[in-house]
Amino acid sequence: MQKINKLLNDIYGDDLDDSVFDAFLLKVEQGKKYIKKHRKLGWDESDVVLITYADQFHQCNENNLTTLREFYQRWLGDVFSHIHLLPFYPWSSDDGFSVVDYHQVAPSSGSWQDISQLNKITKLMFDFVCNHISAQSEWFQGYLSGNKKYQDFFISVDPKTDLSAVTRPRALPLLTPFTLAEGAQQYIWTTFSADQIDLNFANPQVLLAMVDVLIHYLQQGADYVRLDAVGYMWKTIGTSCIHLEKTHLLVKLFRALVDEIAPGTVLITETNVPHNDNVAYLGNGHDEAQMVYQFPLPPLVLHAIHSGSAQVLSRWANTLSESDNPDTTWFNFLASHDGIGLNPLRGILPEEEILQLVDHLEQEGALVSWKYNPDGTRSPYEINVTYMDALSQRNSNDEQRLARFILAHAIILTFPGVPAIYVQSILGSRNNYSGVESLGYNRAINRQKYALEEIETQLGDEHHLRHNTFNKLIHLIGVRKREVSFHPASSFAVNCASDSILVIQRSSQCGNNLLALFNLKDNECEFFLPNNNFHELIANQKIIGNQTYHMQPYQVLWLSY
Repeated sequence: MQKINKLLNDIYGDDLDDSVFDAFLLKVEQGKKYIKKHRKLGWDESDVVLITYADQFHQCNENNLTTLREFYQRWLGDVFSHIHLLPFYPWSSDDGFSVVDYHQVAPSSGSWQDISQLNKITKLMFDFVCNHISAQSEWFQGYLSGNKKYQDFFISVDPKTDLSAVTRPRALPLLTPFTLAEGAQQYIWTTFSADQIDLNFANPQVLLAMVDVLIHYLQQGADYVRLDAVGYMWKTIGTSCIHLEKTHLLVKLFRALVDEIAPGTVLITETNVPHNDNVAYLGNGHDEAQMVYQFPLPPLVLHAIHSGSAQVLSRWANTLSESDNPDTTWFNFLASHDGIGLNPLRGILPEEEILQLVDHLEQEGALVSWKYNPDGTRSPYEINVTYMDALSQRNSNDEQRLARFILAHAIILTFPGVPAIYVQSILGSRNNYSGVESLGYNRAINRQKYALEEIETQLGDEHHLRHNTFNKLIHLIGVRKREVSFHPASSFAVNCASDSILVIQRSSQCGNNLLALFNLKDNECEFFLPNNNFHELIANQKIIGNQTYHMQPYQVLWLSY
């Protein structure tokens, strides 16, 4: 509690009166009293996360969480250790990230009882949408109506204020005009959209309210907690308003709180920004997040396969010194509910090469989202596409698509960290253009929802791309979970045997060794194997070393020795 006390004082100083401090401590003590679940400490090679929406599947006369649980039990129960349930609370836009009520489950998805039933068969990861709340929420509607309780919950700014230094993640206005009940107009800070109202953490009452939310999620069984858009939490006019010192102090406070209430809870920060800013949220390795999203991986793996060259990916991977700390690790992914972020490439790839990649993907059917720069220009910040279609050309056949797709996933399953697989990837989904047309936003291209009967029919059809993708990917995950060399704390070394062959070496503390080879080209490549007797894990076969091995196009070898 001493750490919590110090952090509160560091954040608020003289603005924190004793009543707020006492209320905070009371919430912590009550949280400790009611949380009985024991969480796993740390992570290992068996931890693999499924990313999905609570309403991903539907069938008649059944709530969505029940349907999801049935699908998980039938198809995925022995594959994934955790389910990341994207925001399942009542919402008004952005497929859940404009939260109307943090404390409720969307009625169409089910109830907290359904969350509890799911938690009996798998560990859960919740979203803590800590930067903003829906314009339709009770909090913001109370603010507009003049309710004093919410008077300082949001940030009103004179539109004449110079806000040019503020980092803009999207090509949308930073301030949105709203009319108060008394008739006056105010301009409110809205980083992401007019329906996502930024919270004012400079008001300690906002922190109290959000701590109440976080404790509630711990009580409802969350093992992992994703801090959504966390980098924008604190605003100081005249600065970039991203990654500010007090934002980091808030993350430290959340970490101290979960360590006190529910030890073993893992905080994962979501900051789609350049690498150095991203890893700063690991703090000193013990005081902020335990994991950060490995945002450069999706575009770098995509670039490597498109270019047929492992050079850039290998050079960047050699900078991952944070993997040496057993108390922190990476949250590795290729696809998610969002698009493929481009900002993490900046500083790794020249802007000209980024624009060339964007142009190529756009020609192949991907959509592009843009952001404004401080000088008034705009830059692409996100590619909207399924990862299956991102890797392939329109004229590719399913065999080619699948080979590249499995190669990409084998790479992230080999990297140090905890891997997370998006539901659209495990289902082998293609671009959903009709969803974009009907919903009116680019990200709908990779957020399709399904009737359970339809998806299960396709998964059972051995001629369907979904069937083949699903079976190859779950086989790969299963192999990974049984190999101790893939423990996140195992040593990691990466290089290029040639321009097109990526080589990764993993070695566990108990002496297990693994040599992973990836052919990034669409033609046969040669690799001279060291003098060892290898067990190739994916195909479950013996391979004798001290010879030249001819790797097939897009082939992966996991060689244990």
